[in-house]
Amino acid sequence: MKDAEAEIRARYEAVAPYVDERARRLILGAEANVVGRGGIALVTRATGASPNTVARGLAEVRTGELPPEGRVRKAGAGRKRASDKDATLLTDLDALVEPTTRGDPECPLRWTSKSTRRLAQELRAMGHQVTHHTVARLLSGMGYSLQANAKVIEGGDHPDRDAQFQHVASAVGAFQRAGEPVISVDAKKKELVGNFKNAGREWMPEGEPERVNVYDFVEELGRATPYGVYDIARNEASVNVGTDHDTAEFAVHSIRRWWQTMGLAAYPEATKLLITADGGGSNSSRGRLWKFELQAFANEAGLDVHVCHFPPGTSKWNKIEHRLFSFISQNWRGRPLTSHEVIVNLVASTTTKSGLTVQAAIDTEKYEKGRKITDAQMKLLNLTRDVFHGDWNYLLTPDSKKTDQVI
Repeated sequence: MKDAEAEIRARYEAVAPYVDERARRLILGAEANVVGRGGIALVTRATGASPNTVARGLAEVRTGELPPEGRVRKAGAGRKRASDKDATLLTDLDALVEPTTRGDPECPLRWTSKSTRRLAQELRAMGHQVTHHTVARLLSGMGYSLQANAKVIEGGDHPDRDAQFQHVASAVGAFQRAGEPVISVDAKKKELVGNFKNAGREWMPEGEPERVNVYDFVEELGRATPYGVYDIARNEASVNVGTDHDTAEFAVHSIRRWWQTMGLAAYPEATKLLITADGGGSNSSRGRLWKFELQAFANEAGLDVHVCHFPPGTSKWNKIEHRLFSFISQNWRGRPLTSHEVIVNLVASTTTKSGLTVQAAIDTEKYEKGRKITDAQMKLLNLTRDVFHGDWNYLLTPDSKKTDQVI
């Protein structure tokens, strides 16, 4: 008997790793059938299989009743699903995961992490018998998956949103056909200067990541504000890396620097300039200082300065966002911005397949916060508002040639 048991064990171990559940069951049944009386007990001792499994295999061998092709068990065989045994399990789980859409503002997990363990704990408190593994499987079957936050909401649509887009597009087209400069401007988000973590990953020797500070406390170097001026037609940009406050004075000085270092050489015959900008921040459509400083620039450059702001909630439509800033972020991903010089070098080395070129410089000037422009000063501006949304579209002419022309 011992020899028979050893032979069965040897045969089974030789083939078991290579077959599925159905084939293993048939092998066990065939061995028990050959032994005859006492075969189920002998095969169970030899292989360690469940006697029930051996008995099922024996019955299938003797009767020839096999599962349908492609299945290892008969339909309906196996353990019942938790959701089949518990009629309210799925609805209770759904309500826990999405209380706001299920009309339950008092959900106990509304303000807590919705981990599978916490969900299982709450379901057990409601009388359900589940584990966190079961919860994970149920969530997957219900169409849930692990999701991160997605930045997609910018604000409600303005009723004149599309009309302003058309207005901006028309103005840009007219300027470009006339060979006049068109620039897209904005300030990139402030960056901590120092040995701080920067989002993204870079290829490094395995186990040797760049070591940075644990905490993002502002250090002596403070923050940097890259203000970009992007020439839409020439695919060129100037980035002014400010070390002080992001004010309208700083924004216009960045435009002035672009004109002096790049714009004047590219457009020596220019008589006017079109600026496209979003409606907030240092280049806000409501900003008095922004308009006051633009008037000073118009006087210096001798240009008619036309401005078109994008409607509220549409800042990402500005060309500079996806033609310049996105590529700067890619270029310095995973690299600590340890100094202003590092920031300037990384910005200036940003290129694209379409041929983008960037100039960058540090701006160490001090810019006063909260600077006010009085009503009297505003009246001195050569400001002409467009008949269509004059709050978004306006013209500043040099003192030498005040005009009623608008775009």
